[in-house]
Amino acid sequence: MSVAGFEGSYMGANDRISDQAIMECKICWTPYDPAEGDDFRQVLPGTPFSMLPEDWHCPNCDAPKEQFMVQTDPGAPAMLEARRIEEQVAKLTADFREVWHSKMRDVPLVNKALSVEPVGFVSHEGRGLGVLVSPWFMNLIMLPREGEDWSALVPGAKENIDFPSGTYEFIHNVREMGGGYKACSLFSPMGDFQTQMQATDVARAIMMELFKDENRAETDRKSEIRAGREAELAAVEEAEAAQAAEDARVEEMAQPTRRKLISAGLAEDAPRDAADDAE
Repeated sequence: MSVAGFEGSYMGANDRISDQAIMECKICWTPYDPAEGDDFRQVLPGTPFSMLPEDWHCPNCDAPKEQFMVQTDPGAPAMLEARRIEEQVAKLTADFREVWHSKMRDVPLVNKALSVEPVGFVSHEGRGLGVLVSPWFMNLIMLPREGEDWSALVPGAKENIDFPSGTYEFIHNVREMGGGYKACSLFSPMGDFQTQMQATDVARAIMMELFKDENRAETDRKSEIRAGREAELAAVEEAEAAQAAEDARVEEMAQPTRRKLISAGLAEDAPRDAADDAE
């Protein structure tokens, strides 16, 4: 398969066109549409221009691939967005690999069978979203969209973010190379995972389940159970406090106060004094 460039667009850079790009011969203006392929050379529909055989030529004028230029490329924006996110993820991954080698490798709770690896990153509402696996945590990571500056995020600050499957708590953080990001803790520590493949399979499954509406009912039910339990605990604490107050009141009534003791002493002494006076 050819990886050579073409002359007509982007200085011959094949990596600037997406698999959906419709190319056009600049000699005779014959288009190549990947959705249709090329019956003349028996190229199947769905074959991107960059994957055409090295000896493929224009079916009309026999011009080589290098003489084709971009006519339209509906996939270019998504491709450029994916590349931007890849660059962000690469920086964040490098940051945590440095942490692993410099600080975490000898920490007792780390799982040395695992390594730092990004999994399943996609563009979600213009922001990179995926899972970062490491020997000591698995986090759902959100990255800033194009033009957003998250360098001023306050590390440790919390934020609730909605997804189709429910609402999740993210913690803000900033790394030297990766910049600002938001993380939702999924697993920590990572002792339950035996292999890197097992951890990455779980991470991919999480990314799939995150966007399923049917999971919201389970998430909401967990919230209801937690809220109900908190209400029960609050009621118990309130009842215990009320009982403690009542016990204290009863005890106070049962125990004579200093004033009562003094008054009772005077009352008992009074008849004796009267009798003395009578004598």
